Amino acid sequence: MLSKSQISFIKSLHQKKYRKENGIFIIEGIKSIVEFIQSNYQVHSIYYLEQYRSLLPALPANIKLFEVNNAELDKISTLQAPQGILALVNIPESPVLDTKTLKNVFSLVLDGVQDPGNMGTIIRTADWFGFKQIICSDNCVEVYNPKTVQATMGSLSRINIYYEDLPAFLKHIELPVFGAVLNGTSVYETKWGKEGLVILGNEGQGITPEVMKSISHPVTIPRVGHAESLNVAISAAILCADIARNF
Repeated sequence: MLSKSQISFIKSLHQKKYRKENGIFIIEGIKSIVEFIQSNYQVHSIYYLEQYRSLLPALPANIKLFEVNNAELDKISTLQAPQGILALVNIPESPVLDTKTLKNVFSLVLDGVQDPGNMGTIIRTADWFGFKQIICSDNCVEVYNPKTVQATMGSLSRINIYYEDLPAFLKHIELPVFGAVLNGTSVYETKWGKEGLVILGNEGQGITPEVMKSISHPVTIPRVGHAESLNVAISAAILCADIARNF
């Protein structure tokens, strides 16, 4: 049985304020939990229904285990339909970006992406296509938002995420800077080369004017039909796929 204080603490982590205050975030689902156990993240504790215990791999001794019932899981889960197992994971210290790691690879740059689901899908997409890092503007949605974590399906454990003051950061970058805009060169005619940054903007406003100044290669996903715009996560997938095809 979980105590009232345990339930209250875990429920508090549904909110950004308390995730930041305690340095802990929530992940749910056996697949994602196993991936975080096997990553460089430190898993704090696991809360599981009895039938899920056998699905866990060998665990370090410092991970606390709590068997719970359905009613308790309903109270602590962030999901309408809990997945039978939930873990608390320590938030690592904010990493410092070494710009040398940007050489000879492509990295995604997100300017003001606000939707947690979009952020999570972009992280998962980047992982699929072999991108190792994503650089976010300071006003992007938090990657440890439960909806973001859920949408990554474990990929968050493998992608390095950095938050930066983008205009200041981009001033010192000596790499090709591609930007997804409405009036650039067709993505299918773009010569990607072997390295660069690929910027995607906010869901409603696109790339900010300050960041736009740093774009050396504006690119466009050609429109064939009549939709006004593409979802930013879909745009990321198309760009990543074309870069991976040409890399």
